[in-house]
Amino acid sequence: MKRNFIFSIIITGFSLCNVFAQSAADCPANLSIFAEYAKVKNYDAAYTPWMEVRTLCPELNSATFAYGERILVHKIKNAEDKTSYSNDLIKLYDEWLTYFPTDPRGKSQVGKILASKAQAMLDYNLAPKTEIYKVFDTAYNEDPESFTNPKGLYSYFKTLYENYKAGDPSVTMAVLFSKYEDVSEKFAYENTKLSKILDVIIKKEDAGQPLTSRDKRNKRMSEINSRANTTFANNLDAIIAQESSCENLIPLYKSNLDANRGDEKWLKRAASRMDAKECSDDPLFVELVEALHSLKPSADSAYYLGILKDKAGDSQSALEFYEESLSLENDPYRKATIYYKIAVKFKNKGQKSQSRTYAKRALSNQPSMGKAHLLIASLYADSANECGNTQFEKRAVYWLAAQTVRRAASVDPSLKSTAQKLEASYNGRAPSKTDIFTEGKSGEEVVFNCWIRSKVKVPNL
Repeated sequence: MKRNFIFSIIITGFSLCNVFAQSAADCPANLSIFAEYAKVKNYDAAYTPWMEVRTLCPELNSATFAYGERILVHKIKNAEDKTSYSNDLIKLYDEWLTYFPTDPRGKSQVGKILASKAQAMLDYNLAPKTEIYKVFDTAYNEDPESFTNPKGLYSYFKTLYENYKAGDPSVTMAVLFSKYEDVSEKFAYENTKLSKILDVIIKKEDAGQPLTSRDKRNKRMSEINSRANTTFANNLDAIIAQESSCENLIPLYKSNLDANRGDEKWLKRAASRMDAKECSDDPLFVELVEALHSLKPSADSAYYLGILKDKAGDSQSALEFYEESLSLENDPYRKATIYYKIAVKFKNKGQKSQSRTYAKRALSNQPSMGKAHLLIASLYADSANECGNTQFEKRAVYWLAAQTVRRAASVDPSLKSTAQKLEASYNGRAPSKTDIFTEGKSGEEVVFNCWIRSKVKVPNL
């Protein structure tokens, strides 16, 4: 009897092992099945074979986790009781980190996975904001290179901001501004990467070279990501704008200056924020700039010294410092930013020709800087009463402005909506069809001999 019982256990064990082996052997087939369903977004049909692979052989292929994320998000969206699926999604991210912390090219994707986990915790209200922030923060600190999702970056700062507003004693205003600078600089870094891709393509298009299918794909993806980055970066600025008044910034930086006189990064950020918020008239700005320049003369410190000279009415010395700033900067994209800032300052002083010169220099370093085209277009529009001998010629300047705005949208899709509104506005102020007919100017060119030194073709009727 005892012998039969032991024999029965052995047979059962062999049977279970055989069933498991057969199930594991089915993993490649199930992987193919759920992947095909997932590709056509039939996530309900994909669920069962996907769970088989996930349970029995999670190490088989990273697609188990990439598609699994989509499958579970679909289930959460359509389920009456979302709790079990949302908790399972969090579990999936942990499994993903265990089995595939790197992508197929061998690059870490820890930051990407952790940020996605934190976003899911936020979206489905699975944890307190303090805990969610810690997951975002781990993603950023452990692997910032793969933490690129613009919504995730925005949520990272927003959760900290909400903890600050809720009175979390660990989130001081200094901590808040420091993290804002971190995330803001990350957005700028990601946008620069996208600009580098777009600039190569823009140069090919301008040279009349045909784009490859890869170029077209890269352009499309870069444009999509650029629009998303711009949208969420603007949302980020909107949040901090509520706190970053001069009334808040000045006492904050003043109380921390002595402790940070030897910190180049802190000084740069403080000076940059005060400049951006128009707080540069305060004596503290002078202290910050002088401390920064004495610590290490740089493109940034020279630029801020230029601002100080501008404030003092010494335009020539200001220009010399701006040029020194450019000579100290080697990165073309940072150069483009400096050129643009100088162009804005010349525009504000009414020096249109010099403003355009610096805007064009910005574009020579970064062809995808659409806002430089918008700046030039505004210079043209502001010159409507200065250029041309007749009323028709003066208003024809608006066609040139509209044409320049179109160029802005073509190189920077994130500006498309703004550019369309400006183009409609400029065209609305240009001569009408009746004016063109009355003047007999259809298809002719109008030459501007003022500072613009350019021409525009009158639309054909």
